[in-house]
Amino acid sequence: MHLLQPQTEVNKKSLVSTLSTVHFDISPDQVQRLEWTNLQTETEHVDWLILHFNQWFSHHNVILFKGADEPEYFPATPDSPAKIQFAHGFFNSALHEISHWSIAGAKRRLLPDLGYWYAPDGRTQEQQNLFEQVEIIPQAIEWLFAVAFGRKFRVSLDNLTGDGGDGCQFKDNVYAQVQRYFSGEARLPRDAAHFIACICLCTRNGKSLHADEFCREMLG
Repeated sequence: MHLLQPQTEVNKKSLVSTLSTVHFDISPDQVQRLEWTNLQTETEHVDWLILHFNQWFSHHNVILFKGADEPEYFPATPDSPAKIQFAHGFFNSALHEISHWSIAGAKRRLLPDLGYWYAPDGRTQEQQNLFEQVEIIPQAIEWLFAVAFGRKFRVSLDNLTGDGGDGCQFKDNVYAQVQRYFSGEARLPRDAAHFIACICLCTRNGKSLHADEFCREMLG
């Protein structure tokens, strides 16, 4: 998902809960019996994430699922819940899309792809600057998710064939945003905070994230 417009904070209004059948490479019962620390493969990690996200956020009438193509968000219909599709079954893509969803307000969650328009790879410097401006918060939150899972995070400039620069300023901004969450200068969207708390219960015995787990050097 490529965003070129500012995002709004999450609205506290919950949606009606509806879940459809979700397909896993291993059964939900098997995933539930697996401790996160015992998982070995990317597929196991992804299936565990899908199952638990869909349980943790069933009250929002939304499901996470892996797609064969590019990431996309599909709003709920009278017959099915909203769907967060992440790219090609990649775990980190799932975290990125969840981050965008957690920031979007209730109105944007009613719109295809959360109401944002796509700017393909090959952006000009001006377009890239705008892209980076609105990606600071989503990627900062994605970094929090990744560390909670004990996974490496990499910032994404997402402009391989365009004028993306070296990304140093963007990395500085992502790091600064994370520190603002820890200092209390900025407040996490409610659903992002809930997701982190749930992850930490399963992966860190409930131990909260701490600012000293995040340093600028980790971003390269």
